[in-house]
Amino acid sequence: MTIEIRNPSADNWRAAMLTAMAVFADEPRDDDFDRFTKTLVRERFYAAYDGDAPVGTAADFPFTLTVPGGELAAGGVTWVAVLPTHRRQGILTELMRRELADLHEREEPLAVLWASEAAIYGRFGYGLAAPHFEMEADRSRFALRDDPGPRGKVRMLPLEDAVEPCMRVYDRVRPTIPGFIARTRVWWEQFRLSDPEQWRRGASPKYAAIVELDGEPAAYAIYRIKQEWRQGFSHSEVRLVEALAANSTAERDLWRFVFGIDLIARVEGRLDPASPLFLMVVDARSLNLRASEGLWLRIVDIEGALRGRTYGGDGEIVLDVRDEFCPWNAGRWRVGGEIERTDADADLELDVADLASVYLGAFTFSRLAAADRVREVKEGALARADDLFRTPRPPYCPEDF
Repeated sequence: MTIEIRNPSADNWRAAMLTAMAVFADEPRDDDFDRFTKTLVRERFYAAYDGDAPVGTAADFPFTLTVPGGELAAGGVTWVAVLPTHRRQGILTELMRRELADLHEREEPLAVLWASEAAIYGRFGYGLAAPHFEMEADRSRFALRDDPGPRGKVRMLPLEDAVEPCMRVYDRVRPTIPGFIARTRVWWEQFRLSDPEQWRRGASPKYAAIVELDGEPAAYAIYRIKQEWRQGFSHSEVRLVEALAANSTAERDLWRFVFGIDLIARVEGRLDPASPLFLMVVDARSLNLRASEGLWLRIVDIEGALRGRTYGGDGEIVLDVRDEFCPWNAGRWRVGGEIERTDADADLELDVADLASVYLGAFTFSRLAAADRVREVKEGALARADDLFRTPRPPYCPEDF
């Protein structure tokens, strides 16, 4: 069997999308195709063809990703699927190889994704890069510690009117948190604040609440409500789509509103690992937090990625990096005053996927070494590397794609 990887033509793009939808058992709708043709770039959409039939796909959004001290171009990998008739034949590997090679040719140093199956992407050089918490909070036990009471005003807005204030809050926060992606107005309108019925999965339409401090938007919550009534009592839940605050005062007002919604038993959603909520409440256990791996990152170009972020201290470290899938990355790299290839003896040895886990600040070299993921060649190298790559806060990505 001969499989060809290529960009679908404009006439065949919809057929390629239908392939991926079949793998995920999604029902195709015209508004879905309209949405994705507005946000995807066909030249960044790859299809595997068996003859004239598309049997697998992969694509990437042209993102800008916040990294420690700056931002870099990153391919947001998505639409990864292979028909069940063609699995275990190397098609996914070839799709990944083509996509990463094209990102490298475009001089985009990073690729990021959310994994539908967590065991898949490590073999392609992706590492856990921005874990988060899944929250299933008991609303009846919610209380804020030392609560000074509301300081701002909360307004409910129609989704179309919420775009501007949500964008203002998000763009204020985004540069401060590694793992955030830049969102265009089109992205807000087509994804985050769009509300097609098939996305509801039995819950209500989306609602948007804006917290204002001194008349300016400072936080927002986008959510649905899943109703459930038993024996005359509500066991309904708030399903958070996204909740974000620009400062601690707005954060308190935001959570006071969310947990104050009537006829609700639980609040479920994704939580930033650095969220102050855990320390703001009287009963942290009632938040029922569960760790999840979140965003995965792949370093496509080590030199570009290392040059694009900032470092702590004045030291330097030599990393010997293995990368079988993208061999242009493999070798020894000096990090510190200069970012360059070097023939100097290595201080640490690691795989490119493990460097990805350190890159945004989610993990330290020492933690990876404790899991046998990094080898310390020279004594003291782990501590020096930790100091160099240390970040003020852990990364977080509020949106999967």
